[in-house]
Amino acid sequence: MQNQAVKNSDKTIVKRRVAHEGDKSRKAVRDLRAGLGSKDTSARATKLHFGADVLLRHAKTQPSSLIAFLIFAAAGAYLAKITISPLVAGIWFGTCLLLVALSLLTAWRYQRVDRQTANLKKWEIGFQFLTFLKGLCWASLLLLHPLFEANGSFSILIFTAIMVITALAFVSARYLKYGVLIAALPMVFMLVIRLAQNGTIASIGMAGMIIALLFFFQFLGKVIREFYIEFLESKAERDQLIMELEAARAISDEARRRAEDANLAKSRFLATMSHELRTPLNAILGFSEIMSNEVMGPLNNNYYKEYVDDIHRSGAHLLKLINEILDLSRVEAGRYDLNEEATSLIHAAEESQQMVKLKAAEKNVTLVMQLQHDLPRIWADARAIRQVILNLLSNALKFTPPGGSIWLKVGWTAGGGQYVSIKDTGPGIPEDEIPIVLSSFGQGSIAIKSAEQGTGLGLPIVQALVHMHDGSFDLKSKLREGTEVIATFPRSRVLEEMPAMPVEGKPKAPHKGGRSFKSQRQKVDAPSMA
Repeated sequence: MQNQAVKNSDKTIVKRRVAHEGDKSRKAVRDLRAGLGSKDTSARATKLHFGADVLLRHAKTQPSSLIAFLIFAAAGAYLAKITISPLVAGIWFGTCLLLVALSLLTAWRYQRVDRQTANLKKWEIGFQFLTFLKGLCWASLLLLHPLFEANGSFSILIFTAIMVITALAFVSARYLKYGVLIAALPMVFMLVIRLAQNGTIASIGMAGMIIALLFFFQFLGKVIREFYIEFLESKAERDQLIMELEAARAISDEARRRAEDANLAKSRFLATMSHELRTPLNAILGFSEIMSNEVMGPLNNNYYKEYVDDIHRSGAHLLKLINEILDLSRVEAGRYDLNEEATSLIHAAEESQQMVKLKAAEKNVTLVMQLQHDLPRIWADARAIRQVILNLLSNALKFTPPGGSIWLKVGWTAGGGQYVSIKDTGPGIPEDEIPIVLSSFGQGSIAIKSAEQGTGLGLPIVQALVHMHDGSFDLKSKLREGTEVIATFPRSRVLEEMPAMPVEGKPKAPHKGGRSFKSQRQKVDAPSMA
């Protein structure tokens, strides 16, 4: 519920932030493509939805097609003066000009109307009516001409002109449903009647060709219209996908900013509270230790002494918890600076073993050291290496029962690096709980039931420190057999010993055992995961 609330708040913030950034264009695209999100995905519903887009496309193509219409109308009026009076031809051309003006006005008005609330059926009928009037205008020009012979050159000229005008009607009305038929049918009908009056084979052939051409252009217009609708559908899907990606990116950026702010607040809190908590804890630990050792005088009540010991142990545990939380926070925030120097894994392992030796003896746990001597130093942070080994030893000692054993191994890896391995004879970890154990504050079921009090931060800190040294961390465990943890450091961090340079004028001393450290390897039984 909390994550859902955070996500909703992020979306709310994003909506407020982008309210003034392209909101009008977003709304226009969203409203125009609203039909994509509806449950009715039938072809008919989709075509009806994009009817407004198709009419808009038709309106935008009108100026260019009407220019061609005027050119052919002027040529037709000029040629008509041969067979009809100039006055009639002028009136006819004026009628064409009026139709062009009405078509341009209608197209201009439709491009500026609110197509979401407009009556699309009414506008479509209006466009079709103007298209029919233009076709009727061409048909009237044929009606004004006298009957012509099918075999004459003038008849061929009229037939060619009709074909060109039919093609012009296709270009002008291809985006209208049945637009080509409406535009060219009056003219073709009049031409077919004229040709049928001749009754010759040539006239019948020309009439059939004109009819076939009309239906071909109608079919071609239908294909173009459906292709344009499919284009609009794909464009709408793309626009919707882009909007969703932009919204997701905005939410992601907002979430990242909030995470950075939260991380900064956490860092400031830890930096402040570490001092505020450590100061009273040091006083608690110091005074409780003084009282436990009875420096200022004996404690006459044994219960008081037990309480003081409990206070000291609790304070030490709390101080350890604070230190581990700070270490893990610095590592996760990338603020844990490695003070790298030439460090010996052998020396770090021996120091860590000395620190837990007394506690192991009290618990009757045997510590077995198997160290590969004469190992070269590695380039690492000595404090971090000691913390890694000490955390692993302390963890193993915590889970190993009395009478058990812990093996600490340091040696070469097969790839030329070095490893530290700690293996115990504890109860082991179930395989499905290993990811939990390696997570922050994670503890297995066996640890919760039987182990000493812990924070669940030891292994995550070790894992993070090893990875900061470009190493690898492996944990292998079986129930009732024990656990083995291996920290491996790569070959790139192993320092090689260079041979001494000979002094000029002196003979070169015989080389006695001056091989590199790697040539002096004494193989130690490597762990199975090394």
